Amino acid sequence: MKHILTLSFIAVLLASCGGDKKNSVEKILEKNNLEDIRTKRAELVSEQEDINSKIKLLDERIKTLDTTQNIPLITTILAKEEVFDHVLELQGNVTTKNLLIITPEYSGILTNVYVTEGQRVSKGQTLAKIDDGGLSQQLAQLKIQSALAKTTFERQQKLWNQKIGSEIQYLQAKSSYEAQEEAINQLQKQLSKTIVRAPFSGTIDDVITEKGSVVGAGQTPLMQIVNLDDMYIETDVPESYIPTVVQGKNVTVQFPVLGTSIDTKVRQAGDVINVANRTFKIEVTVPNKDKTIKPNLTAKLKINDYTNPKAILVPQSIISENAEGEQYVYIVKDKKDNNQGTVSKVIIKTGKTQGDVIEVLEGITNGAELIQEGARSVKDGQTVKVIKY
Repeated sequence: MKHILTLSFIAVLLASCGGDKKNSVEKILEKNNLEDIRTKRAELVSEQEDINSKIKLLDERIKTLDTTQNIPLITTILAKEEVFDHVLELQGNVTTKNLLIITPEYSGILTNVYVTEGQRVSKGQTLAKIDDGGLSQQLAQLKIQSALAKTTFERQQKLWNQKIGSEIQYLQAKSSYEAQEEAINQLQKQLSKTIVRAPFSGTIDDVITEKGSVVGAGQTPLMQIVNLDDMYIETDVPESYIPTVVQGKNVTVQFPVLGTSIDTKVRQAGDVINVANRTFKIEVTVPNKDKTIKPNLTAKLKINDYTNPKAILVPQSIISENAEGEQYVYIVKDKKDNNQGTVSKVIIKTGKTQGDVIEVLEGITNGAELIQEGARSVKDGQTVKVIKY
């Protein structure tokens, strides 16, 4: 309104004297007389000052008469109930219990390596062979001696059953035979250690030691085997989440490097708190049907630790706090047809946050009209005008 009156007044002034001024100025310029030009300019400056003075008077009167210009303009949002799934965001690394560096159980020369890198193997499959250092020959001799001891024992047993011979002869033959059998068992166990077998089914990821190398029992790494079927993520969770982050909770796992995400669950939650950082460990199952997920891959976890099916969420930016530490927002009440209403200050109680919104537990009901833009400049009981939702 103010601007319309101002422009109308200027238009009237220009219309009343614009033509003469234009011709007058053009005529003076045609004469090319410096004194006349300066005189005309002074006249125009004086007229301009007079116009500005009149405009100022009009603005003052508009300010007095226009009762709407002092009403703040605001925007509002409507509070509405919605499902609120709060998530705890953590980071972890993919791992597996089926990732192993295989070392030999017997010292000697690695005579054969039967697998190559990338080869799939089954549990118990022979992977390599170590020279037994003559154990095979010793075993063969023991078997011959055992066969003789067995024959001697069987004959003494027959005689003993027929009440022929002494008991001591029978017991000596039995003891000799059993000792030979035990020696064979022990040597067979030793000999079995010269064969390196797969501890579980998987893939040979790396062959570390080549054929012909001298290896030491429990020391020399021979090869690395991995199984990508039973993958999981292990991470630390703050102790404050013990009641909510439990076995079976839904988890969304994102793999930034792969650009993919999967939905899974917490398969195990630890029962012990780490005193150093006040956290407990959880394991999250990682389905890996296409084998694209590898051990030690970085993952981002979003764990659904809280759900409210009828939550009221508001932007954190509209919430203020008073000297007593109470949080409050402003709402619009008694709104009229011209979108004018009254500001009301409401004390609220908040819950969990997610991004830039926060859950309101008390103070606001479904459908309340909250002040958004302009919330920092209004006062309780003030009249405002809503310009949009």
